[in-house]
Amino acid sequence: MTPTFLRACALSELEEATPKRVELEGVPVALVRTEGEVFAVNDICSHANVSLSEGEVEDCQIECWLHGSSFDLRTGKPSSLPATRPVPVYPVKIEGDDVLVSVTQES
Repeated sequence: MTPTFLRACALSELEEATPKRVELEGVPVALVRTEGEVFAVNDICSHANVSLSEGEVEDCQIECWLHGSSFDLRTGKPSSLPATRPVPVYPVKIEGDDVLVSVTQES
């Protein structure tokens, strides 16, 4: 199945290392611009039903503000407890100033 990419926001709306929450087809997505790339992960922490976009970003990791679990923005894998399950990661394309995300295909 070919992934369907939807416009999430303008690239100029993303501040370095500042997560932005968007919803695409009912899926909450945390967008993060860091280290010259844009990443998209599911916005809900796999440990507790908390929005990751309210957390801090450092070294290509997003931290859940509630319990301190960090997730790798490239893989979605947790790098610290209490989370043990990864969060879904979504493909991102940049076209001009548009950030496009496919929530139909998790990587």
